[in-house]
Amino acid sequence: MGVRSFLDSMNMKPGDKLFHHIDKAIIGCKVGVTVFSPRYCDSYYCLHELALLMETKKRVVPIFFDVKPSQLMVKDDGTCSPKQLRRFSLALEEAKNTVGLTFDPVNGDWSELLKDATDAVIMNLVEIQNNNKW
Repeated sequence: MGVRSFLDSMNMKPGDKLFHHIDKAIIGCKVGVTVFSPRYCDSYYCLHELALLMETKKRVVPIFFDVKPSQLMVKDDGTCSPKQLRRFSLALEEAKNTVGLTFDPVNGDWSELLKDATDAVIMNLVEIQNNNKW
């Protein structure tokens, strides 16, 4: 099983269309990792990517970094349409109800977080691969 990762700063070059390449990577992936932080919901891009992961029924491994799932809420700051707000809220609720990893940057062990996240991604990929054999 080969694992290809996508990180926009590593997989894109100057002149590339940001949304196009990220959306294409999300649509083509099997597992997505979302790192939720206290300001995650302030980012249109993060919410858009999360919504696309959920809408395309990808496996998602949430990492709650210095935030509890209950603290994550989509805010209406007037920049998004009601349709977008609903899309983002539905995706966020689905992610909050997905078993994930939690990390406290003050007391947590970074190497343990990386190991746990890697193990979770590999476990999901193996499960997907096994399900596709049937």
